[in-house]
Amino acid sequence: MKRKLQVLLSLVCTAVLFSSCASSDTQKENIVLKDGEEKINERQGNLDVLNPIAYSDVSGIKLEPGSYISIIGKSSNSEFWNEVKEGAKKAEEDLNNALGYEGEDKIKVNYSGSAKGENIEEQINILDEELARNPVAVGIAIIDSTACEVQFDLATENGIPIVAFDSGSDYKNIQAMTSANNSEIGKMGATKLASMIDDAGDVALFVHDKESTSAKQREQGFLNALKESHPNIKVPLVYHLDDLEELSKVIATERNKNKIEGGKDVLPEEIKQTEAIHYVLKKNPNIKGAFSTNVTVNEELLKALEKDSELKIVSVDGGESQLKALKDERVSGLIVQNPYGMGYATVISAARASRGMGNQAYIDSGFIWVTKDNMGKKSIKKMLY
Repeated sequence: MKRKLQVLLSLVCTAVLFSSCASSDTQKENIVLKDGEEKINERQGNLDVLNPIAYSDVSGIKLEPGSYISIIGKSSNSEFWNEVKEGAKKAEEDLNNALGYEGEDKIKVNYSGSAKGENIEEQINILDEELARNPVAVGIAIIDSTACEVQFDLATENGIPIVAFDSGSDYKNIQAMTSANNSEIGKMGATKLASMIDDAGDVALFVHDKESTSAKQREQGFLNALKESHPNIKVPLVYHLDDLEELSKVIATERNKNKIEGGKDVLPEEIKQTEAIHYVLKKNPNIKGAFSTNVTVNEELLKALEKDSELKIVSVDGGESQLKALKDERVSGLIVQNPYGMGYATVISAARASRGMGNQAYIDSGFIWVTKDNMGKKSIKKMLY
């Protein structure tokens, strides 16, 4: 009953809370530990761009000893999600330092994500397991915007507040959302790509899925920006990674029809993403540029292209493979998010929700535009991963 009351209070006091805490001192780059040793947070730059800046600050959050916060990402095996985990663990460390908790009293922040890529069923199973551990709050990057509502209802009934990050949903009891502005990411992708192809011609849009909110918002942001401001650019090709199941049937049928007599039939499940993307590009030979909505879909696009392809590509996300593609000029520009800051702010919003302190409905974790020419600048480098 106490937790349910906290949830209700959080919705009432948000505006009052943030009018006061926006002016509070944020945590400093140098943190002084108990023994007087000074520890430098080399990632402070990722926290300084959070908006509201209050989400870079642990002060005033009086979590009970031993509190358990569950953070559930879309995956556990990529650079982006590892950055989210690192940010979440830093928030855990800062909370424990601020509260003086040691040993069994320490706050525990657990990050978990699907080992099979962005797998909806596995994420639901993880959420079930985490709710059974009775966390004080859950932060989740929702793969399918409608798939977890039963679990969210269960959490609400048991007084466990839910906050979202990276990709959310319209579920009414989500208390905060931390992400980059995905619509603006799509808009920037359109604007930058338009400038690279002289504001005219055909472009392609490659999207990581059809189900997540982040994918939908980036897609619509891109298409709306072109429609409103770049009427001479057309988008004859929009491909989602989860289009593979249907497209593979078409490709297999064509190949079997044209196979050498006596040859073995091609099965749809044998068609890979790279082959599907190569197929749709061949069907659209006039494509001059492409926008990829995350690293996963962009890696598949690059594998499908010839090394000497002149296609202008703007992609979302950083990481080793993306930065190498940028240096090699296989990608013309990157819109790099701030997953470290996203992970940190998600823990802060979850901790606040667990104490009924109120939350900003949307926390902007930010993004930057990166090119081969500016990637060496100090202000850019501090945000790369």
